[in-house]
Amino acid sequence: MNELMNPLILRAADAPAIKPAVELGTPLLLTIAALGIIVLLVMIIRFKIQAFVALLTVSIMVAIAAQIPLKDVFTVVANGVGSTMGKVALLIALGAILGRMIEVSGGVQSLAAHFTDKLGAKRVAVALTAVGFLVAIPVFFEVGVIVLVPIVYAFAKIANVHPVKFGLPMAGIMLAIHVAVPPHPGIVAGAGVFGADIGLITLISLIICVPLGFLSYWVASIMNRKEYELLPGVKAQVDEFGSDTLADVSGGSALRTQTIAPPRPGLIIFLIAAPIVQILIGTVGTLTIPKDNSWYGLAAFIGNPFFALPVAVALSFFLLAVRRNWSLKETGEVFEGALPPIASILMVVAAGGVFGEVLRTSGIGAALSQTLDHLGLPVIALGFVISLALRAAQGSATVAIVTTTGLLTSAVMEGGYTPAQIAVIVIAIGFGALGLSHVTDAGFWTVVRYYGLTVSDGLRTWTVLTTILGLAGFALTFVAWIIVGGLSV
Repeated sequence: MNELMNPLILRAADAPAIKPAVELGTPLLLTIAALGIIVLLVMIIRFKIQAFVALLTVSIMVAIAAQIPLKDVFTVVANGVGSTMGKVALLIALGAILGRMIEVSGGVQSLAAHFTDKLGAKRVAVALTAVGFLVAIPVFFEVGVIVLVPIVYAFAKIANVHPVKFGLPMAGIMLAIHVAVPPHPGIVAGAGVFGADIGLITLISLIICVPLGFLSYWVASIMNRKEYELLPGVKAQVDEFGSDTLADVSGGSALRTQTIAPPRPGLIIFLIAAPIVQILIGTVGTLTIPKDNSWYGLAAFIGNPFFALPVAVALSFFLLAVRRNWSLKETGEVFEGALPPIASILMVVAAGGVFGEVLRTSGIGAALSQTLDHLGLPVIALGFVISLALRAAQGSATVAIVTTTGLLTSAVMEGGYTPAQIAVIVIAIGFGALGLSHVTDAGFWTVVRYYGLTVSDGLRTWTVLTTILGLAGFALTFVAWIIVGGLSV
């Protein structure tokens, strides 16, 4: 009854097809799209308008300019929100909760102590890069950097070096994981827009990120041959950092944290790996088992991220909260504390879904798809370039990914690509959002502020490192594109 009363909550299957009142030509549609992107960037960069508000506003403006009937504009908005959030909201929220549990329990520090113990004092940068790789899977980039800052400061004080020596390679691989590996919001949102397989994306992106970890360490080690100015505020924090939290690292002993009874590193690795392994088992099963076999349904169920992540959160509850004697109230506060930071991200993802729906309904997406066909440009390369340009212009990796996927939805959906090819396209767009991190990016300021770099040194190091990693990530993704293309022939 309510659905009949309120057209904004009509189910997509029941709603009549919405079409522009007037069919506009391809040049005009592409001009409207280009102007929409320009207005979006001006709102975000010049007027500092929140990305969610800017995306939503531009979506409505584009819808009106493209002659979508006024009575249908907000039905398109509702459809865009529903189709996108229904696919990604739970994954992003559950991933944030899992990361928060590991962070609050002291698991990050436990991993750092374990790896530095095993690799020794001379390989601290290598150890922290490995820690960054693991921690970045469930923990948001900025949070991971901030949580690991005390460890970076501690070793910087002992070795009497700039914090960037240990922090730069670690932060580089953490950002690569953040833009390319689920359950992080940008890549999950991109997968949702294209209907891509999360398991395939996880498998391919993790394989690509392993060599990127080595590359991050190698490039950073070259950069760190130069001496950088250490800002006085951070120098004071490093100098005053309590020596009581450290053992004698020069003798190869481990870093000790102030966390009371931190969880064992093996447990944290298990909690990080559990949902990944579960998703990958399901993915391999659905690729190898015939669809008419009863085991296919079981593999699809087990490997579904909507099942794997709740299982991981449940495991973290019993293995971290219960075993550490957290009360239900304390655990509930940890769970709730994970959600406010992702609220703005979820709104950006929702607005990105609206933008994509407007482009599809207006015919702009189809016009762009036809133009690309005529130009002969591969969609994977175009996705990377558009995402890189948007990332450089407005800073947010999530906005860059959701905007790019919105623009290319029709091209991908109508291109006859296999599930593996679609997954690779999403990853390429993700790596586009890795490069050119500079003053428009909140992550740039996190690195500069906590590692004590000047803005100019941040541009010379962090911006260059992220761009190299982004280009290398795309090169490896293009290799994957060739491989999956060959397998599909």
